[in-house]
Amino acid sequence: MQIKKLRIDPNWESRLESIGYGYHTLGGVPYWVDDYYYEIRAKDADLIYKATTELWDMCLQAVEYVIQNKLYSKFHIPAYMIHHIERSWENDEPSIYGRFDFAFDAAHNEIKMLEFNADTPTSLFETGIVQWYWKNHYFPELTDQFNSIHEQLIASWKDLQPHLKGEILHFSCAKETLEDLTNVEYLRDTAIQAGIQTKLIYIDDIGWDGRAFVDLEGEEITSIFKLYPWEWMVREDFGYNIANDINEAQWIEPSWKMLLSNKAILPVLWELFPNHPYLLASYFEKPSYLKHYVRKPILSREGANVEMFYDNQMIYDTEGEYGEEGFIYQELATLHREETGFSIIGSWVIGQESCGISFRESDMPITTDKSRFIPHIIKH
Repeated sequence: MQIKKLRIDPNWESRLESIGYGYHTLGGVPYWVDDYYYEIRAKDADLIYKATTELWDMCLQAVEYVIQNKLYSKFHIPAYMIHHIERSWENDEPSIYGRFDFAFDAAHNEIKMLEFNADTPTSLFETGIVQWYWKNHYFPELTDQFNSIHEQLIASWKDLQPHLKGEILHFSCAKETLEDLTNVEYLRDTAIQAGIQTKLIYIDDIGWDGRAFVDLEGEEITSIFKLYPWEWMVREDFGYNIANDINEAQWIEPSWKMLLSNKAILPVLWELFPNHPYLLASYFEKPSYLKHYVRKPILSREGANVEMFYDNQMIYDTEGEYGEEGFIYQELATLHREETGFSIIGSWVIGQESCGISFRESDMPITTDKSRFIPHIIKH
């Protein structure tokens, strides 16, 4: 797994914009990397596939364990949502997607799970579409990529369609969020290709008629995909309405995914699968022998409020608004490092299948919303 350089396409920005990718640059700094890429081996892709498949199964076992043992307080979940979570799990409410973040230690050929973005993972459009077009531009010959995301999304929506409530699947995100809207519209497009009737509504515009959620035309929302975090919704008036919805609108992702998108799941996984080769040691309380570690808020997003310690001395930290909800302590991972920066692998699960990867690169060993996206190819 190594970085390779390219002579950049002088029209790279307009090429990306022509396929609907409008946030390739943030504050004048490229977020999308067009002139270098990761070349991985087929056996690296096989290792990532195997780890993703096994970890997804372990995560489902962990959800069952949390629910059976009523561990909700460790997840900072409001009491009024517990019944909703349990019902969504018992009813096997469907999940479309999630993204594991992995550290890859090339020296030991090891993968370690950093966390699981189980509720509102982004960079799906970049992974499924933009890097595929990038590959076809620079490598039009028979070069491969670990990327069947587009096909898997359409197949998953087709599988899900018979289980949807109502005729229309609403898609939602917050207003004035170009990245979220791009990801939502991409997901909506794949649902349309699967034969599902869809409708876009911003989360800000969802109404409540006293009995059920309604859209701007007053039509009841029976099934809805939302790119908006559960932990935000349940702390708004909106959340109380979810619990009071007499018609029980179907939410995708379902509320049981709250348990997997929460970093409290990491110590639970370590308790259930101690010393598992894909896991980093993780705890609710820091043991005295743990000297190289990361302290993460259980609800932190995009690397906010993360503190990294080496020999019990803090070496990096990030700012943010999280932490009141509590922290977990995770063994410090070895990140892959090149002259361009530190990289982690995003590995996607769609419709229960491992089906694609992305690379995010940072100048420091904490991935944030400023981290760059790097495309990849597989060398055979």
